[in-house]
Amino acid sequence: MASLTDSQTTVAELKSKILAFARERDWEQFHAPKNLSMALAAEAGELMEHFLWESAESSQTIINNPAKRIEISEELADVIIYALEFANVANLDVAEAIERKMALNAQKYPIEKAKGKSTKYTEL
Repeated sequence: MASLTDSQTTVAELKSKILAFARERDWEQFHAPKNLSMALAAEAGELMEHFLWESAESSQTIINNPAKRIEISEELADVIIYALEFANVANLDVAEAIERKMALNAQKYPIEKAKGKSTKYTEL
């Protein structure tokens, strides 16, 4: 199997591969939006577990540890797989959703008010 890379693989290709994987195993019957959203949250929790109780600085050290990096990348992959399968089931265009959300975020967080700040938009 050829290696996929971010620079050469489209979101549509990833969604197609994930859908094919689920169909080959007859898993679509389990992939209701409710179940996929819960699985996505569970996998996000497993990703967060690697950094629980760590400082911002030590979290950077953890991500640079080669053994931990593999584990973390697998958890991230699980999160993305469930998110893309959710998009498949819900018939959502991921790129369109991101573009729309980024436009909304640009309105909520104008550069002149938000630059260099972590303040919530309601408090800018």
